[in-house]
Amino acid sequence: MLYKTLSAAVYGVNANIIEVEVDVSGIKQNEDRFHTVGLPDAAVRESRDRVRAALKNCGYDIPPTDITINLAPADIRKEGSGFDLPMALGILGAYGGLNKKEIPDALFVGELSLDGGLRGVRGALPIALEARSRKVKRLIVPEVNAREAAMVEDVEVYPLKSLIDVIHYINSGNGVPRLQVDREKLLSESQHSYLDFKDVRGQQTAKRALEVACAGGHNILMIGPPGSGKTMLAKRMPTILPPLTFEEALETTRIHSVAGVLDAQAGLVGVRPFRSPHHTISDAGLIGGGAIPRPGEVSLAHNGVLFLDELPEFPRTVLEVMRQPLEDGTVCIARAAMSLSFPARFMLTAAMNPCPCGFHNDSKRECHCTPPMIQRYISKISGPLLDRIDIHIDVPAVNYKEMRSTNEPESSSKILERVIRARGTQLERFSSSKARLYCNAQMSSQNIRKFCTLSADCERLLERAMTQQGLSARAHDRILKVARTIADLDGTAELEPKHIAEAIQYRTLDRTFWA
Repeated sequence: MLYKTLSAAVYGVNANIIEVEVDVSGIKQNEDRFHTVGLPDAAVRESRDRVRAALKNCGYDIPPTDITINLAPADIRKEGSGFDLPMALGILGAYGGLNKKEIPDALFVGELSLDGGLRGVRGALPIALEARSRKVKRLIVPEVNAREAAMVEDVEVYPLKSLIDVIHYINSGNGVPRLQVDREKLLSESQHSYLDFKDVRGQQTAKRALEVACAGGHNILMIGPPGSGKTMLAKRMPTILPPLTFEEALETTRIHSVAGVLDAQAGLVGVRPFRSPHHTISDAGLIGGGAIPRPGEVSLAHNGVLFLDELPEFPRTVLEVMRQPLEDGTVCIARAAMSLSFPARFMLTAAMNPCPCGFHNDSKRECHCTPPMIQRYISKISGPLLDRIDIHIDVPAVNYKEMRSTNEPESSSKILERVIRARGTQLERFSSSKARLYCNAQMSSQNIRKFCTLSADCERLLERAMTQQGLSARAHDRILKVARTIADLDGTAELEPKHIAEAIQYRTLDRTFWA
């Protein structure tokens, strides 16, 4: 007898509906022969042992007959343990253990424990989105995945704890309440952070640079001695970025779900991600990879901040693979079996010491590094990567008076108000643009010429800086983009000399001293 159920497989950040077809023969064998076809991976092939034990421990003995399970379409590789539940239901249905002959309007995912309990799977949110697009009405998932899946409207999500519960739900059709969540309330509750810029004493110049970076979506590099507060400043950047919209939260949650790092209790990523990988990370860990590719750190930082501390300590090959996502906002990973794309639109925030010992130009501690040593250290960061960083800012050590000052530093909420206002100005400016632009950092050369017109005074100031301070030609566009953001923060439509002058100060590594 043949029985069919629906399940889903996750590929990249998307999912495909998979039809699980189970056929059992009426001829008894000396032992049951269990075959799974349709390009299953090792975890799917091992499902037969979990399914057999779960059915037995739930009181269902499987006769020793031929069991053939086909996962269709058969030309797509299947991976993971989420097919355990639909396989078990298909076997029961084929033997007549279910009241319904078919269940075309329900999709089942879940891993089975040996006692028949349901364990969570990766990618519940992409599966729910695919169910909605394919007009599958109901989604039956493990309880731990229910909040995540319930974020998708127009899909009824039913959280269940065990195989027995699923069987009773199918046979009786009642007794299991649909899970419903207040999406906007959940997003609002999750947008809370205990970090605040008012905890940072001193560093007014660095704070201003971070405000400009967040207002325009600019990548930023902080250069300073150990203990000057670079990491402390970077960790507070998400608190002055505009709050996630619900669509952005869903997009971010989808990536975290397929990577297996989503907090099941929250069910939604409500704050902008902050990812800080160690400098020993591999290029696959940063960009993503694997036989069936999974997202890396650049994708986990999508819609948020990727912080690279001790930037020159990262292997050069690792840093170079970031060039495509910094330019395009996506990561394309090609394998023999498939080619997948992951979103990777993030703000790069990096920190480094000014020299190998960390105390070059420090007023209190002596630097023992020679100029060639400093030059070799700085040159570990390639020109193409540096070209994609708009702001370079010095972060000197904080003096005692600043640390012990009784003046209350400005809070993140006040800075955020100015950032949101500047972002609103940019969205209005780019609303008529054919290209989808969200911030000044995404402007092309054509946009720069259109939106960054200079007065005669601005022209003279920029020309003098390019000539006297040894700024590179590639710094020209970066200065204008940053100056446009500074003007937006000031609420002025035209660029003024003070905006250009401030933007020029944010190009530390382009000056003649570092050449």
